[in-house]
Amino acid sequence: MKAGGLGIRRVSSLALPAFLASAASTLALQSFMLSNVILDTDTQFDASFEHWCLKYPTSCPDGELPHKQSFWDKPIIAETITELDHFHTSDYHQARLKAVSTPHAGDWLFALPISTCGLRLDDEAVRIAVGLRLGTVICHPHSCPCGTLVTAEGSHGLSCRLGPGRQARHAVLNDLICRGLIQAGIPAVKEPPGLSRSDGKRPDGLTLIPWRSGRCLTWDVTVADTVAPSYLSTTSNQPGGAAELAEARKNAKYSQLMQSYHFVPLAFETMGPLNAKGLAFLADLGRLLGQISGDPRETSFLFQRLSVVIQRFNAVAFHSTFVLPDLDKDGHSRVNIAY
Repeated sequence: MKAGGLGIRRVSSLALPAFLASAASTLALQSFMLSNVILDTDTQFDASFEHWCLKYPTSCPDGELPHKQSFWDKPIIAETITELDHFHTSDYHQARLKAVSTPHAGDWLFALPISTCGLRLDDEAVRIAVGLRLGTVICHPHSCPCGTLVTAEGSHGLSCRLGPGRQARHAVLNDLICRGLIQAGIPAVKEPPGLSRSDGKRPDGLTLIPWRSGRCLTWDVTVADTVAPSYLSTTSNQPGGAAELAEARKNAKYSQLMQSYHFVPLAFETMGPLNAKGLAFLADLGRLLGQISGDPRETSFLFQRLSVVIQRFNAVAFHSTFVLPDLDKDGHSRVNIAY
């Protein structure tokens, strides 16, 4: 999963590392139990070990053999990733491969599907999330209501100008951040009055007590599409490039607030990456939640909740390419989603 997969492997790729790890971990016990028996060398193990060392010479161990299967498995995974990089040369797939292998991009795969906690994705949302992650065909090519051709990968909806759910997605993400701060013992409000810029726009939230260096925290949430045509030149070369660009825009947008407040932009990408400053903030928030609840897994749970929200609304955006959007009198999309 850390390399961008689903954690589902071929038996043929697991057989060799599993056998070598098992043989190495039981070698001492076998020697003790059969110390009085004269044995020939284990030809099967010797042949497998030699095959592994010939294929991955740079990782061939010296001395005591490692007992962990992950040691024997890493070169195989690295080889697979190299093959994928050589096979998928388009900017779209290069951006996808780099994005899904970033930290926390696949946290939705670790979430327990508990409906009452908002962690359950329906079957269709899982199908779309898996398809986008693996870059497989998830639909027939068709025309979007905006007039753009939707390819078989189905990613156009993630950046379509008519795509619904953006305001709802923003509200859900912002609500999770605000509730997390309150649960951590830090009172906070959303869209605080009195912090408007000259154009009337406000940050998404404000803590009512200092967060760091005697300054209160303000934050603003945004989501960028990893594989949007305008970002591909960046995301195909730099993992999380779209999130970092979004962070730079937010910093420029709220530069005046940064003189008096500790401002944190939270920039998510549709394929999973987050900006570095946002990652650090969420890690700090998870640590505080863990101190309150006594559960060291709070950081993981926080990232899982956010990751599930991103995937749920990716499915909404994907389906919007098949139907005409429901527009209000001002021409904005209207969508109601339970979460």
